[in-house]
Amino acid sequence: MHRRISGDNAMLGKLRRFLDGLYFLGGVIGALFLIAILVLIVIQMLARWTGEVFPGAPDYAGYSMAAASFFAFAYALNQGSHIRVSILLSALGKWRRWGEIWCFGLGALLASYFAWYAVRTTYLSYKLNDISQGQDAWPIWIPQLSMAAGTILLALCFWDNLMQLIFTGKHAIRSNIIDQSHAE
Repeated sequence: MHRRISGDNAMLGKLRRFLDGLYFLGGVIGALFLIAILVLIVIQMLARWTGEVFPGAPDYAGYSMAAASFFAFAYALNQGSHIRVSILLSALGKWRRWGEIWCFGLGALLASYFAWYAVRTTYLSYKLNDISQGQDAWPIWIPQLSMAAGTILLALCFWDNLMQLIFTGKHAIRSNIIDQSHAE
């Protein structure tokens, strides 16, 4: 029996490292899209200075901004960068755990609902061959993929933290200094 428990812990440790790596990868991809925005802006500035036109640059920058945001959501959640209700949770005292479970549960349900619709919308845009209205005239499902992937990752992160909280009593969100000062 003891070996099985330690084997389960090893498997859970691997799963934890995989999920944390997945959230970190989302953050890295989000950061790369921020760099893409910078590159697009610089190219557009150079094009204007030389009298050239870079059609669709504002559209690509907008797509990159959406991708940067959605891919980074899960990483930001685990880093404690999202606005949380820490003051209210701290005021709950011994009921804090139940408040956190309620918050993570609601967040998981809302993120899952949003992810389902993001995937559905992306698929519908693909199926209808919907084209963007900007100068780029790209198939709109391509930039929508980042929204779908990011919301799936966020929903996974919420469910992960909810399950951790229920089964271990702790979540994986790193508390920041503000949370720590209000909790004391």
